[in-house]
Formats: sequence, C-alpha cells, structure tokens
Amino acid sequence: MAANSFSAPAQAVKGAAKTLAHRRQAVVGFLFALIVILVLHTTVVFGPSRPANDIVVLQSTSGEQNARASSPPALLAPNNSIQDNGQKDDVAKNDRETRGQLGQTGKNDASDDKTQEELIRQELDRDVKRGRVHAGAPRKPICDLSDPRYDICEITGDARAIGANRTVLYVPPADERGTDGPEWAIKDQSRKQLGDIKEVNVKTLSAAQSLVAPECTSRHTVPAVVFAMNGIIGNPWHDLSDLLIPLFITTRAYDGEVQFLVTELQPWFVDKYRLVLTNLSRYDIIDFNKDAGVRCYPHIIVGLRSHGDLDIDPARTPRNYTLLDFRLYVRDVFLLPSDDRGIPYKEASKKNAAGNDNGTAVTENPKPRLLLINRGESRKFVNLPEVSAAVEAAGFELLVMEPSRDMGMEEFARAVDSCDVLMGVHGAALTNFFFLRTNAVLLQVVGLGLEREALHYYGNQATAVMVQHIQYFISAEESTLYEKYGKDHPAVSDPDSVHKQGWQGAKRYFWAEQDIRLNVTRFAPTLHQLIRTLQE
Repeated sequence: MAANSFSAPAQAVKGAAKTLAHRRQAVVGFLFALIVILVLHTTVVFGPSRPANDIVVLQSTSGEQNARASSPPALLAPNNSIQDNGQKDDVAKNDRETRGQLGQTGKNDASDDKTQEELIRQELDRDVKRGRVHAGAPRKPICDLSDPRYDICEITGDARAIGANRTVLYVPPADERGTDGPEWAIKDQSRKQLGDIKEVNVKTLSAAQSLVAPECTSRHTVPAVVFAMNGIIGNPWHDLSDLLIPLFITTRAYDGEVQFLVTELQPWFVDKYRLVLTNLSRYDIIDFNKDAGVRCYPHIIVGLRSHGDLDIDPARTPRNYTLLDFRLYVRDVFLLPSDDRGIPYKEASKKNAAGNDNGTAVTENPKPRLLLINRGESRKFVNLPEVSAAVEAAGFELLVMEPSRDMGMEEFARAVDSCDVLMGVHGAALTNFFFLRTNAVLLQVVGLGLEREALHYYGNQATAVMVQHIQYFISAEESTLYEKYGKDHPAVSDPDSVHKQGWQGAKRYFWAEQDIRLNVTRFAPTLHQLIRTLQE
C-alpha cells in the first residue's frame, strides 16, 4: 500500500520531464527552421557575394579567346557602354537577377559554361530591346547603288580586300559595331547594266564577325580602288568612256598615291595604256582575281564613277575636273608638245613669216596636215584612193592610218598631235581627237541614221575640249545601203523608223552593214571650208 503511494508521484514527475523535453525540441526545431528560412530568403533576394563585373569578365574572356586566334589586338575592345536614359533602376534590377541566376548555375559543372553563355545572351537581348546597348553614331551606307550607270562603295577605316573570293570587308570601330552587318554585291565596272560583269562582295562586319575577321597579310598606307578591266572595252571609245575616264574621275585627285586592285585584268589593256595607268597610280597593279592574301588599307573604293558617255561633270569631281582637263592630262602623260603652241599649221606659218622678216631662206608655204582614219571593216571608205586625191587637191598634206588594238599608243598619239585635222567616218577611232591640239579640227563624216549619235558621242565632247567640230552629212546615194537595198528601203528612206524598232535593227544597218562611197565633188566645198577655218 505504501509502495503504491510513492510510485504515483514519481511517474508524474517523469511525464512532466518528457513533456518539457518535447517542447524544448520543438522550440529548437522552430528556431532552426526560422534561421534556415531567413538565410534562404536573404540569398534569393540579395544573391551570393560576387564581383559586380561578372558579366563583363565573361564577355571579355569569350571575345579574347576568339580574337587571339584571328584578329589584331586593336579590334578586341568590347562595347560595354550603356546609355543613361532613365533606366538605371532597371539596369540594377536586371544585373541582380542575372547574378543570382549565374550563382545557381555553379551546382552543375558540366553545363556551367553553356548556361552562363545563354544567360548572358538573354541579358544582352533584353538590353537591345530596351535600348540600353550603345550602338554608336548612325552609320551611313558605305555603298551607293542609286546611280543608273554605276555602283560605288567607299570604305574609310579598317578595310580588308580578299581577292581569292572577290570580297572587301569593312571592320567598323568597336563602338560602331552592330548585331548584323549589311552586305552588297557590286559590279565594279562603270556600266553596271552589262550582264557579263562578275560581282564583288562588300560587307560590313557585325560585332561578332569583327572579332574573327581574317588577319591582314599585308598592310598599306595608301588607298586602293577595286575595278573591272573588262566589259565592252577593245576600241578607243569604250576604252576611254568605260574605263580610263571613269578611272580619271575616281582617282586623279590622289596624285598617284593609290593602288589598283583589278578584277578580270587584261594584259593587252595594261600594255596599251601603261603610261596612263602608271601615272594615275605609282604602285604595282594587282591582279585581284589571283591575289591570295588579305590586303588591308585605310581606304578602299569599289567601282568606278562615270558621268556619261565620254564625259565628265565637273560638279561631281573632287577638284572640279573637266573633260578639257582630261585631254590636257593625257597629252602630258604621252609627252606631247605644250598645248599653247597652237596647231601645227599656224606654228609652221609663223616660222615662215619670221624667216621672211629676217631675210632668211624659207621653204614653200606649209600645208595643213590631215590625218585620214580608214576603218578596216564597216563604215570604211570604199573609194579611199579617190578620197585621198581629193584631200590633197584641196591643199592638204595627207596622212592615212588604220588604227588597230595592237598599235602603240605613243606613236599614234604623236601622229595625231602633228596634224591639224583628224578626219574619219563616225566610229571609235575618232576618239583620238583627245590628242589634237586646241583649235585643231575633228572632221566627222556622218553616215545615214547616225546624225544624233555623231553629235552625242563625239561632237559635243570635241567642242568641250576646245577642238573644232565639222560634220559632213552624206547623201543617201553615198551610202552602200542605197546600193544594197535601194532608195525605198526604210534604212535609206526613213532611218528614224529603223531606230524606233530598237537597237538591233539600227546596229545592223547603220553600224554593221554601212560603208561610204564619198562623192568627192559634193565633198569638195567642205574641204575648202576647212582650209579657211584653219587660216582664221
């Protein structure tokens, strides 16, 4: 009985102790859980302790690895500037979010680099959408395709020419690089409408592409011009109108301090016009199609500027060059006498007059000299001996020449310069009037259907360079078209109607099939007028 009375209080004490122990464990567990929750909350909100420039370091490291492999050090600076446009709070918020995400990625080492790159890309995408990434000043297009005659590209800065794949690259400054780069396909000839001209690719590199741009194999301090030496060259008119005059317009202002990168290089053209080409550029001509390196220049022009058919518009040239400037330029290049000496006939007459005044013996009165161009194929004089006799009978000293593509230009230029008159049927050889002296005469025999063309392609230009222009319009009977087709054929009776049918018909009749049987009696008054003009 007594034992039972003592055991009851002992059991009560033990039960109270157990209850207190459970409550203490519960309190400790609650406090531990609270601490864990607070730590987790702090980590989520404020993120782990990481350097503020984590993203910049990652970007720089990735860029430097690519750049060390293929790009010059000057091109490595990343564009990390951010415009302050009232979005600083967003910047800080996004930076915290990104740093928190980057901190969590450390748990998976296998995918760490990939995940970080994806997060950086997402962050940059958000920056672009919100206008926070600085893209530099607006860049005007480096290529202009608006002219109906030609395309032109002009690059100033880091320009790299790769001949093997007909490509010219522009590596923009770091603060001007965009997310993409425009690209153009350029016909580097002055007549872009020609169908057989291969294109040169011109591309502005994007920010990513700039970091892996091909390294320079050679560096140059002068500009370069990329142009095609093909098209429809092969006769003097197209040689000058399509190539030499556009090259003069585009490069003369450089005074020889420019290099030519030539696509479709034609050795015969280089040989024929070497004096002009080596004067416009003091540097080796590069066969761009075969050039395997990466040439780097401070300035590259792709294409040639052209102002019209055998023409120059001074308002569109760097130093207001005119067509007369071009004529005087080629005379200097070919070492012809000073243009202010006057035409040879007057120069000889003055010498004779001076000899008479001094009482010294003089030769017989000089005759004006006429160079007669005889074409070898179409639009030739079929009665050349009769024409030659008529010219000499009128009082001229006659020189007959038939130019060819292989004829040396120096010799031919001196021959033209020595004459007072250049005479021929409308055709490419008349382009040699550029070698005449001021106030000499271009005498153009105009075939059927060629009246407008005679003025447009030669007459206006001759006048512009201070060469006198006289035209002799043949009659229908003087054209071999009259003999072949009769007087009632449209090509004879109504040439305009043939022109209206298109170029092919006009070319066939008036350029390809027509020769000239000059009526020397009808032509004689023109020769007499020519003598009087030279004596004035």
